[in-house]
Amino acid sequence: MKITRAVVPSLFTTLNIFCGFLSILSISQGQFHTGAWFILLAAIFDSLDGVMARITRSSSQFGVELDSLADVVSFGAAPSFMVYQAHLYTLENWGMMIAALPVVFGAIRLARFNVQLVGFDKDYFNGLPIPMQAITTCAYILQYYSDGYGLNGWTGSGLTVLVLVLSFLMVSHVKYDTLPKLSKRQIKAHPWKVVGLFIGILAIVFTKGRLLFLMLALYITFGLIRYIVQMLIKSIHKTENEPQGAEKFSSIDI
Repeated sequence: MKITRAVVPSLFTTLNIFCGFLSILSISQGQFHTGAWFILLAAIFDSLDGVMARITRSSSQFGVELDSLADVVSFGAAPSFMVYQAHLYTLENWGMMIAALPVVFGAIRLARFNVQLVGFDKDYFNGLPIPMQAITTCAYILQYYSDGYGLNGWTGSGLTVLVLVLSFLMVSHVKYDTLPKLSKRQIKAHPWKVVGLFIGILAIVFTKGRLLFLMLALYITFGLIRYIVQMLIKSIHKTENEPQGAEKFSSIDI
C-alpha cells in the first residue's frame, strides 16, 4: 500500500478526534479538568494539521472534510457534554437544550465555513470559530469549576450565559481576526497582531494559565464591539444618504 504525504496532516486530525473521545470519557467519570485539558490538546492538534498540510503541500478535500468531522467531536460534542454534566443538568429540559447548542451551532458553523472556503477573507473569520468557542468554555471550567463543589452561585449562571453567547456568535456574521502565522509576510502585514499574540502568550504563561479565560473573553468582546460600532456607522451613513422629504419626489412643472 502506497503511503502519501497526505497521511501526515490526517494523522494530526485523527489525534484531534482521539483527544475529543478521551475528553468525553474523562467527563463521564467526573474528571472535568482532565476533560477540559484533552479538548485544549485537541485544539493543538487541530492547528498542527493545517501546518503539516502546508509544509507537506498535501492539502485536499478529504482533509477538509475529516477536519470538520473531528471538530464536531472535539469542539462540539465534548464541550456540550462537559457543560451539561458540569452544571446545565440542574436546569433539566432547558439545560439539555442549552447544552446542545455548541454541537448543533458548531456543526452549522463548520458547514458554512466549508462552502465558503474558496475565496473567503483570510484576515477574518465570519463568526466565532468553533475551536475558540471550545477553548473559551474549557478556560472557564478550569478557572471556576471546583472538584467537590462544582459551579455555585454566579459561576453556574455565568456558564449558562457563556454557552448561549458563544453558540450564537458561531453562527453570527461577527468578524473575528485570524491568529497571525509567524512568517515574514504576516509580520510585515500585521505587526500589531503578532505583538498582541506574543504579549498574550507571555501573560498566560507567566500567570500559569490564570489569565487564559480573561484574554479569550477580551478577544471575543472586542470582535463583538467592533461589529456593533461598524453597524452603527453604516446605519448613520445610510440615513445621511437617504433623500429627505420633498427631495424624494421629482418636481412637476405646471
